[in-house]
Amino acid sequence: MDITLVQGDITEQRVDAVVNAANSSLMGGGGVDGAIHRAGGPEILRECRRLRETTHPDGLAAGDAVATTAGEMPATWVIHTVGPVYSTTEDRSHILASCYRRSLEVAAELNASSVAFPAVSAGVYGWPMESAAEIAVRSVRESSITLGEVRFVLFSAEAYEAFARALGQSTGPFP
Repeated sequence: MDITLVQGDITEQRVDAVVNAANSSLMGGGGVDGAIHRAGGPEILRECRRLRETTHPDGLAAGDAVATTAGEMPATWVIHTVGPVYSTTEDRSHILASCYRRSLEVAAELNASSVAFPAVSAGVYGWPMESAAEIAVRSVRESSITLGEVRFVLFSAEAYEAFARALGQSTGPFP
């Protein structure tokens, strides 16, 4: 599986599935979530509402993932995952790792061969970028799911550099 890095806009990626760092309501929000909902158009929100009415009436749990159409974006699907809010008093790294694992599982169920990930939880949820990058890279590398390409799409130079460092040094098992 190829793991690549891109500094850019995740909504413009020509991949089978784009991962959305969603909130549990699935109704859109700020950051990557808002950008994906805006770029994909109303069909994404329609499918998210349908999920809330049927299979996820209480919202999507942190660490889980679910797919919808990508609407007007170049991708075919959006895989929504809810990252944990960073805490200095509780280790939630296993929940963040689960976001990547569950997203890859959903991608495999969709027969996707390429997936683009943002830096889940590293924005408004406050996860330190270095740690977020290490967990993301390690989770993808240790996954039993094998896709053609996993692309990390990072908005800032700081995020790109953190992921580049993580790709260069991620060898140990995830705690």
